[in-house]
Amino acid sequence: MKGKSIRRITSLQATFFGLLLLIFILAMKPSLQDQSPVKRYTYLALGDSYTIGEKVNAAENFPNQVTTILKARGLNFQEPEIVAQTGLTTDELEAAIKKANLRSNYDFVNLLIGVKNKYRGRKAVDYIPEFESLLKQAIQFAGGDSSHVIVLSIPDWGVTPFAEGGDRQKIAAEIDEYNAANKLIAGKYSVYYIDITNSTREAAKDSSLLTTDGLHPSAKEYERWAKLVAEYMQSKL
Repeated sequence: MKGKSIRRITSLQATFFGLLLLIFILAMKPSLQDQSPVKRYTYLALGDSYTIGEKVNAAENFPNQVTTILKARGLNFQEPEIVAQTGLTTDELEAAIKKANLRSNYDFVNLLIGVKNKYRGRKAVDYIPEFESLLKQAIQFAGGDSSHVIVLSIPDWGVTPFAEGGDRQKIAAEIDEYNAANKLIAGKYSVYYIDITNSTREAAKDSSLLTTDGLHPSAKEYERWAKLVAEYMQSKL
């Protein structure tokens, strides 16, 4: 009888320790919530030649360089969706957005537009309402979160060889007028603003910042923009 009692106690102990081990194993397993797919961030870039990256490979335009930087930092970004084309004005970009098959919401949106308005001789006063309309759409695409929208200033093409023979000071003054307008509107809607204009003016003394056409930014210049955009986007995650 005594031997049977000891065996019964040993059996109960084994069962008890087995249950403890099972509880421990289950506790160590990831929860169903932890096993859910990792979020992939989305990014929409709206603009013209400066966004699509005229004369550079697609991977070298600044939106693609932005996601490359963020991916290298361990952030799961999808490839950017780009609505942009060389030569677009504000009204033409708006028409392009309407034709594009875009999702309703993106984690981040950036807007860079206006150089062609100025090149065609349009007044800044006419640019203002069209830019504001585009910015409102950008905010809607960002789910109404203006802090996830980025406006980039218009580059100064007046310093490039393309502008040889033109009035460079006049071009710079008009670009500044346009940028004063888009910066004011960005502030009105609490949108993050990045001034890249001064950076592009360095091309007057550094031809490596331009492509072979002597007008559009090179991958090297786009990299400088991309770093600024990526830094801000990462800070919001």
